[in-house]
Amino acid sequence: MPIKYYEYLIIGAGSAGLQMAYFLQQSKSNYIVIERAETAASFFKKFPRRRELISFNKVNSIFDDPEIVLRWDWNSLLTDDYSFPFRNFSKRLYPLADELVSYLEAFANRYNLNICYNTNINRVRRAKDGFFEVCDSNGIIYRCKVLIVATGFSKPYIPDIPGIELTENYETVSLDCNTFTGQRVLILGKGNSAFEIADIAIETAAQVHVASPSSLTLAWKSRHPGHVRANNNRILDTYQLKLLNGTLDCHVNNIIQNPDGTFVVTISYVHADGEVEELVYDRVIRCTGFMFDNSLYAPECRPHRILGGKLPAITPYWESTNVADLFFAGTLMQGRDFKRSSSAFIDGFRYNIRTLYRYLKERYQGIKREARKLQATPEILKEAILERACRTSALWTQFGYLCDVFVLHPTDEVSWYEELPIQALQEGEFSLEPHYYSLTFEWGEWKGDVMAIERHPRSSQAYTNVFLHPILRKYSYGELLSEHHILEDLFGIYDSNGERGSVLRRSGRSIKQYHQEEHEIPLERYLEKQLSSKAIPV
Repeated sequence: MPIKYYEYLIIGAGSAGLQMAYFLQQSKSNYIVIERAETAASFFKKFPRRRELISFNKVNSIFDDPEIVLRWDWNSLLTDDYSFPFRNFSKRLYPLADELVSYLEAFANRYNLNICYNTNINRVRRAKDGFFEVCDSNGIIYRCKVLIVATGFSKPYIPDIPGIELTENYETVSLDCNTFTGQRVLILGKGNSAFEIADIAIETAAQVHVASPSSLTLAWKSRHPGHVRANNNRILDTYQLKLLNGTLDCHVNNIIQNPDGTFVVTISYVHADGEVEELVYDRVIRCTGFMFDNSLYAPECRPHRILGGKLPAITPYWESTNVADLFFAGTLMQGRDFKRSSSAFIDGFRYNIRTLYRYLKERYQGIKREARKLQATPEILKEAILERACRTSALWTQFGYLCDVFVLHPTDEVSWYEELPIQALQEGEFSLEPHYYSLTFEWGEWKGDVMAIERHPRSSQAYTNVFLHPILRKYSYGELLSEHHILEDLFGIYDSNGERGSVLRRSGRSIKQYHQEEHEIPLERYLEKQLSSKAIPV
């Protein structure tokens, strides 16, 4: 039986597998990508069904800096020189899935990634020597020390509802609106796939209901890109303006099919004092999403799952919690920021993968993560922090999830580490250090109408900011000592750099004066106080 050996093996040649392969290729690592389809990006050849993505592709910007531009480019993979942007493949704000497929296939070819196509894996096991053995249907065994799973959600999530087998499903339902003419339609689920189908059905259906136990969450309100997006939610107008359509907060208790082909669906409402009702529909369509499939893995290396089996359980560095040396890349990385940051999407997990790559090189090859060195003065740190806040796309996109860390040494030197999981700090990394800081971008709390936020545009009240803004936190031996909020800015600019500041327009104060008074001076004063005080908690 043929056996092949690799240091790193990646399962899946989607966007995540290609991103990890790029980094390994650049460092001339011994790796391979195994892909069952004949080309890269096979998932996007079928999904989303309507062929329009929900990932933004903002081609035109007031900025020219390619690092800043990545904040609004949600589809490009990372390269060392920004040389392969997605905008060369699509100019649409909501690009087509086929355009993403073309981009990813071209990316794999451009960088000559080591991908083995048309290879179907039928078993993953772990040998006694600790190596993984990935077995394909041709009898070839691929042995590797580090296994990186980038398969995405490869299996439909089917809720445990009596009669669920009677339903149609998102994967195969017709997208021809004429097939819904005059029908009463129930769609199970309240995610984007459910609203994608509902938006088609409302053109001709007599009635469309979208149902799940949880209330609807809109992305523009939650600021999470995975919640329901504006481009598919016309049904909400037809619900609130009384066109017989609606979103039901309810449990579906069972589904029964009548002899005439119609369905009786028993539901219990969540917000109606436990009311139970039987409703009749002509069609019931399951749009309940997808999940991680761990059936390929032998018992000794089968990763634990969370959220009802949807996602693998992971450590802060995306390693399986129960299988050492088994890591996850791509949308499977979202177990730690589920429905909060952007790890479910390319614009988020591309940065996670870069961080994971650096972690793997340090852990398995002894190549330490790079740390920039600075002098521990308020002026130098202020300039470095504001420069970073103005340019970073990683911390901007992975808000509240990735952070930069500044470690102060007794020599008055600072080691600056970029893009680490904030949860790694919270769970003990750097906890032996007496004096260090984290830099993140985060949203503030707001309980009211997000279209009518009360703002306080002064640095003294920056802690009340609701918009995305930088936060610097001071730690000692793992304990949080203090924090400083940098005043939010409409353009994401926090210093008086002339090139960046030239795109702005301010009334009253000059641009330079504004940034000095509201961003630079408050941060420098905070650092003066913190650097002069004892770091050890009292």
